[in-house]
Amino acid sequence: MKKYGLKGWLYLLPAILFLGAFMVYPLIDVFVYSFEEGYNSASQSFFGVGTYNYAYVLRDEYFLQALKNTFLLVIITVPLSTGLALLISVALGSIKKLRELFQTIYFLPYVTNTLAVGLVFMILFKKTAYTDGLVNLVINFFGSPSIDFIEGPYWAKMFVLCFYTVWVVMPFKILILTSALASVRQDFYNAARLDATPKWRVFTRITLPMISPQLFYLIITGFIGAFKAYSDAVAIFGTDLNAAGMNTIVGYVYDMLYGNGGGWPSYASAAAIILFAIVLTITCINLLVSRKHVYYV
Repeated sequence: MKKYGLKGWLYLLPAILFLGAFMVYPLIDVFVYSFEEGYNSASQSFFGVGTYNYAYVLRDEYFLQALKNTFLLVIITVPLSTGLALLISVALGSIKKLRELFQTIYFLPYVTNTLAVGLVFMILFKKTAYTDGLVNLVINFFGSPSIDFIEGPYWAKMFVLCFYTVWVVMPFKILILTSALASVRQDFYNAARLDATPKWRVFTRITLPMISPQLFYLIITGFIGAFKAYSDAVAIFGTDLNAAGMNTIVGYVYDMLYGNGGGWPSYASAAAIILFAIVLTITCINLLVSRKHVYYV
């Protein structure tokens, strides 16, 4: 038994070394940096150890704005994208002809470059000297005035960012849920049909419990992905997200390291640890909820 146990650890050793070098060590390093006050990356020096970096970040108006934007993005896009993906997957499951064609069409945005999709959205929503954008043409057709979605009011910019995020993440969720629905055993549906069970009850009592592991996976990864959002905002509003008021926590960390306000790795580390704590807390809450609502067959 000892021989086989040692052999197993030897198989795991490359992965353990890789994770330790590129995940565990950087996390510990960032945690240490977050407590070093006035850290200078050039001289590798600092003048104190404490919680000042966290206090500064939590009082910084740019971080508070980024925190607000990120939470709104998470709260709006994760439930909306998951619900729409489930609705579309159920609809695709009821289509016999051209099902594969529709699945391919829905999956295309997932394999398209993120910045390219962002540029298309900017063209659709941005007002220029020559045109108000395709979306505003539709709005004008119904008698409403044009809206500057890119440089206008906050709610309009947040709408574009949420719309874009849902558009980008939904294809992957459709793919996962379509496969999950196809794997549900037909015996359950046949038994429900014999009992003349209403369709809504079949969906809530059979379909949802049977695909709950996949739904839980999409919700968890959706939360994590939304909290890490940055390239989406850059693709639409440009690199100066603080000026646009549309920065995210990851964008704030980047700016503290390399952006216009760069050169403050201690502040960036503190912001990164705060983000890590938020994501870890929400993930733990989801894990606790899943114990009662996720069914593994």
